[in-house]
Amino acid sequence: MVRVNTPSPARRQALRTGAGLAAAAALTGTGAACSATGPSATTAAAASPPTGTTRPPTGTPAPTAAPAAPRAYPALPAQITHGPRTRPRVALTFHGQGDPALAEALLRTAEQAGARVTVLAVGDWLDAHPALARRILDGGHDLGNHTQRHLAVNALSEADAAAEIEECARRLRRLTGSIGTWFRPSRAPTASPLVVRLACRAGYPHVLSYDVDSLDHTDPGADAVTRTVLDEVRPGSVVSLHLGHPDTVAALPALLTGLDHRGLHAVTTTELLSR
Repeated sequence: MVRVNTPSPARRQALRTGAGLAAAAALTGTGAACSATGPSATTAAAASPPTGTTRPPTGTPAPTAAPAAPRAYPALPAQITHGPRTRPRVALTFHGQGDPALAEALLRTAEQAGARVTVLAVGDWLDAHPALARRILDGGHDLGNHTQRHLAVNALSEADAAAEIEECARRLRRLTGSIGTWFRPSRAPTASPLVVRLACRAGYPHVLSYDVDSLDHTDPGADAVTRTVLDEVRPGSVVSLHLGHPDTVAALPALLTGLDHRGLHAVTTTELLSR
C-alpha cells in the first residue's frame, strides 16, 4: 500500500502564503524570471546571446554571424525596468514601427556615434519592410518582439494576446532565425500577469519595460525629447523611444552627446545586463 502524506494544517497555510506571495510578485513585476516550457522556450534556452563589445563606428556594418535568442537572467525579475546602476551604460530602446527611411536614418546616426540600440519590432511592420530585420541585426543592435499588430495587448483575451506575441515571434524567426532577444508589451509600459505568462510560454523569460519615458511619441520637438531623457536618465536606465518620429531622429545626436558628457554609453539591452 502506498502511503500518502497529507500536509498538516500549518503546512497547508504556509503553502497558501507562498502562493500568495508569488502572485503578488507577478502583479508588481518583481517576481523571478519565468521558467518557460515548450519548443520555443527550449530553443531560446539553448542559445545564449554573446556578451559582445561595442563595435567601432562604421558606415557599413559587417553582417552578424547569428541572431541572438532570449536568455534568462535568474537574478532579475520577470519584468525588467533597468539594468545595473553601478556601470556607466544605458539602453535606448525603440518601439519598431513607422517610416523605414526614418528608421534607417536613426540607425545610421547611432552607428556613426558608436552607439547600439534595441528595437522592439511590430510584426506587421516587419511584414511590410522585411529587410529591416537583418539591417537592425547587421548594425550590431538588439531586435525583439513588440506584438504583431501593436494592439493594447493587456486588454485582449488570452487567445488573442497569445496570437499577438506568437505571430510576431514567428515573423522574427522566419526573417532572422531567432524569435528575438526581448519582448515588450504593446500600448502599455508593463505587462499584465497573463501577458507575462504568455510571453514566457512563447520563449521570452523576461518582459522588457523601462524607467525613462522620452514621450517622443507626442512629437514635442527634438529639444524636448533630448531634455526629457537627459533629465531622468541614470546609469542602468532603459529609455523608451520610438522609430518613425522625425523629432526622435533629430534629437538623437544631441541625446548621445549629452549621455557622453555624463559618462554614459548607449549599448544594447543585452550588453546592459551582461556581466
